[in-house]
Amino acid sequence: MTRAAELVSVLETTESLVIVCHDNPDPDCLASALALEAIANDHDVGKVTIAYGGEISHQQNRSFVNMLDISLEPVGHTTIEDYDCLGFVDHSQPGSNTELPASVTPEIVVDHHPGDPIDATFEDIRTRVGATATIFVEYLCDLEIELTTRLASALLFALHRERLDFVREPTRREYEAALAVYPDADLETLEQLYGSAFSPGTIDAIGRAIATRERRGSSLVASVGKTSETDALPQAADYLLNLEGVDTVLAYGIVDDSIRLSARSIDPRIHIGETLQNGFSELGAVGGHHDMAGGRIELGLFADDAEDAEALLEFAGGRLTRRFFDALNLDDDR
Repeated sequence: MTRAAELVSVLETTESLVIVCHDNPDPDCLASALALEAIANDHDVGKVTIAYGGEISHQQNRSFVNMLDISLEPVGHTTIEDYDCLGFVDHSQPGSNTELPASVTPEIVVDHHPGDPIDATFEDIRTRVGATATIFVEYLCDLEIELTTRLASALLFALHRERLDFVREPTRREYEAALAVYPDADLETLEQLYGSAFSPGTIDAIGRAIATRERRGSSLVASVGKTSETDALPQAADYLLNLEGVDTVLAYGIVDDSIRLSARSIDPRIHIGETLQNGFSELGAVGGHHDMAGGRIELGLFADDAEDAEALLEFAGGRLTRRFFDALNLDDDR
């Protein structure tokens, strides 16, 4: 039995399904949710809801939801117990990167991030695959489900965004998945999505990161300051990675009641997720992949009074920078 058939065997006994995205969902997560919804609808699941935690602040992600008319419901407004089946896409660990408590156990999990088994009825976690959307394209092809233009466009955009246009270590499977959905995608819609304007808050954050960047060798650390847009951090890190001679970046800043970290690396010798673990695991929740990672450090670890963001960033920034460069084994002279 294929993995797609195993998934269907779970859905065939289900009358209602709630698909929970990870907090602050990106296109890979959202497109995967749409794919699971399509599979559920094709197998007569009566009610399907897509829910998410956090917020959708990245301007491309907002455009993705609006232009593709994706119906979403905040997790806080969703009564999970009212559904027969709970599915996780693009994440696997209850209580981690989701507003749902650790006591919740999903029946369906499909993900490409590393994580411990959680004893779901159906669990497909493939860390050697570059995107969760890749796995769902395989399911859709195996099940011979006809792709709508909307779903094909969502999956193609997700594949590009997750692997940054195939620059960041895509697997062969990403190319194959993209070729499979390309004929049915609306390329004009994708062009509009790529042209989505930056929000003023994101531009401010990137500008601050450019101005505050500190470089050591081919690595950079930069502060985005205090921002209300969580997705400004990875966008700042991605932007700084374009600087000549730079292959590794850490962007940090204050979002709400914590210091957020976002890191990127295109140096094959560096596992940036492990680098953040080595540098910051004792301070907060951090981790990620070979090429991209992130984390969160509660403000209380750095200051009793966090009202003055500038003073706090000045206080914490030097320590964060030192820890990051130390984790990369970069001394002051390099």
